[in-house]
Amino acid sequence: MGRIANLWMAAAVIGMAAPVSAQLLGGTGGILNGGRLGDVTGGLLGQSTATRDTVVDTVAEPLMTVGDTLRATAPADLLSLRRQRLATLVRDNRGVLDVDDHGNPVRRDEIVGIGLSDEQIAKATAAGFAVRGTESIEALALGATIFTPPGKKPARKAIGALRALVPGAQFMLDPIYEPARAPLAPAGGAAEGSAGPAGGARIGLIDGGVGNHPAFAAARIEQRGFAGPPKPTGHGTAVASLMVGSAGVFHGAAPGMPLLVADVYGGSAANGSAVAIARAMGWLAANGARVVNISLVGPPNPLLEAATKALLARGVLVVAAVGNDGPAAPPQYPASYPGVIAVTGVDAKGHALIEAGRALHLDFAAPGADMAGAVPGGGWEALRGTSFAAPLVAARLARVGSSGALAAEARPGSGRVGRGIVCGACAIPPKSLGVK
Repeated sequence: MGRIANLWMAAAVIGMAAPVSAQLLGGTGGILNGGRLGDVTGGLLGQSTATRDTVVDTVAEPLMTVGDTLRATAPADLLSLRRQRLATLVRDNRGVLDVDDHGNPVRRDEIVGIGLSDEQIAKATAAGFAVRGTESIEALALGATIFTPPGKKPARKAIGALRALVPGAQFMLDPIYEPARAPLAPAGGAAEGSAGPAGGARIGLIDGGVGNHPAFAAARIEQRGFAGPPKPTGHGTAVASLMVGSAGVFHGAAPGMPLLVADVYGGSAANGSAVAIARAMGWLAANGARVVNISLVGPPNPLLEAATKALLARGVLVVAAVGNDGPAAPPQYPASYPGVIAVTGVDAKGHALIEAGRALHLDFAAPGADMAGAVPGGGWEALRGTSFAAPLVAARLARVGSSGALAAEARPGSGRVGRGIVCGACAIPPKSLGVK
């Protein structure tokens, strides 16, 4: 039996024993309506169990721990699983998603133009392209127009004609960005939020929504939705807890620091697009975020690149995860953009995670395994993935103020860890919180 078949069999058997989501791993299983993580195909960041990582606990004698399983998995196999996962995402959301020429999920029937003049827009509409909407992101000095192609022609085929019709203009598809590999399911319960706006020096988070949890009792969190109202997710809640949470023995890297949360999913896996992320960046810039964490990955995109450049030009530090699809996967964005602080993960022994993806550059590593984080509604789960290393770096960066100061704290590690491991003591072992 091949490597992929072995991995799929392990994932399927473990999925039956204890439903989990790929990057939020733990020994307590998942209950959607009870505020824990569900195993829902097609829900926000929910994928079929066959494409998910295995859990940390050994469920049966022939099965290995997640670290052992991944070490036995070739990079090409991880890449194959990535392709299958993305195909599943599109299949489960056919009404609103399509693929580009490389198989990346994109918003169906949408072509985005940046900085178009009235004359250019008029040319497009005269040729049958309908204006679906416009976006003005004042804080980043960006404007975008969203077109629908004429007839039933797919956007990936119609975009060439639009570029020929309006030469010199920038047109692109609107890709979907997911939480640094196989995404997490939504969770029930209310969204976390303090009584008033988060004041003082602020950290920004672009992710799914953050749910209520005792770890946020003293936190100042303000949420804004960019794909509908904010809705709690396991991924967003875990990431936020690693940044500003505090409860008993658990603490994030910057407990109590005001946090601005931009939910770019709104409860749907078909969201998380470049347009939503660019709008989120504009809101964070306008509201004083000085460091922004983005534990999301996807393909390069001119709008995302322009928004990232504009955010960096305002002096905002941007931290992003490199993903978990292995070194054979293409470089992921926004981590690969110049000026973005790209982060990978390490285990408790300081070894780079075998499943860590790659960016065009690598800056730092932080704990990405053998650690726990918050679950919406209360409780804890064991975590694994570069999604959870990036927020530790972002929060610590907000504390020290510069990448140079962060580099001075970095310690050596094993494998590709960039300038070194930071926040090594920030990982709270799952056992200390009662998670097996």
